[in-house]
Amino acid sequence: MGPHPAVAAIRLAVRRVLHDILIQHAPGSADLPRDVPHDLPPPLVLVACSGGADSMALASALAFEAPKLGIRAGGITVDHGLQSGSDLRADEVVGRLVDLGLTPTESIAVTVGRDGGPEAAARDARYAALDAAARRHGACAILLGHTRDDQAETVLLGLARGSGIRSLSGMAAVSGAGGRYRRPFLQLDRQTARKACMAQSLPVWDDPHNADPAYTRSRLRHEGLPALEKALGKGVVEALARTAQLSRDDADALDVWAGQAEASVRDAAGLLECAKLYALPPAVRRRILRRAAIEAGAPAGSLFARHIEEVDRLITGWRGQGAINLPGKVVAQRQGGRLVIRQG
Repeated sequence: MGPHPAVAAIRLAVRRVLHDILIQHAPGSADLPRDVPHDLPPPLVLVACSGGADSMALASALAFEAPKLGIRAGGITVDHGLQSGSDLRADEVVGRLVDLGLTPTESIAVTVGRDGGPEAAARDARYAALDAAARRHGACAILLGHTRDDQAETVLLGLARGSGIRSLSGMAAVSGAGGRYRRPFLQLDRQTARKACMAQSLPVWDDPHNADPAYTRSRLRHEGLPALEKALGKGVVEALARTAQLSRDDADALDVWAGQAEASVRDAAGLLECAKLYALPPAVRRRILRRAAIEAGAPAGSLFARHIEEVDRLITGWRGQGAINLPGKVVAQRQGGRLVIRQG
């Protein structure tokens, strides 16, 4: 008799991702320098685990699948310090990871700032800690337990912000420097992960923040999505996740187009020519403008659609207006038919 269907589903999802990682990091891979020795230790994959159902199911599947592929598997939990006793809970999670056979395991305490609101600040602190852990342990990848439900919520949040097609793309299956972050569960729903934990008698901790209406994502999860499903019928989550993938495909294609078109709209001195930019489709032109602003020093996370729209009007609605101030003390202005974007 085989494993519970939910357990089989999560193991299959993790196995596929581990196969990809193994191919990418095998000796002779195009992603590794030619002088890398062939007697490297097996690659190390970490799982980021909060102790919730999604990440515990992921940790269990990693512990089961990794040894069969000759991959070392470890676990990291991040203590955000936002709740009383969070350090004790983090220690409990580490104990559960050890019980699964994962090594190395580590609890990392972080200080959450205030920039961008509590959710964004916690996310920034968490990813910074995970990046540091990956470098410290020499891990080639970190697995994250985001599910199809998380993807649907991310798409709706992007839609509410009006941030464009890239925001509607949701979370990528592979992201981060060198493809460090992998999300095996984006095609699985949250209930599958919870059922897998129940079938394996895995202890699960339900974060009270996930039910706290003070957090936007919590309100969306417990009020917004149920209201949409009541109004539109079942299948909203699946449709939103499908929208994310279609949007990502379109956004990736437009990014490639913009990258190829950028050289053709610069003069011999490397300045952007407004007339040539004007001739491009708006989606391509705005990507070039965004990239130029980031290269000039504007922080990508603080550069919103409204900023790029203002810069775009220097090309499409030129009326002699003055310079546009962008985040990071970057200034965009039109000079003699050229668009100059630089530190102010």
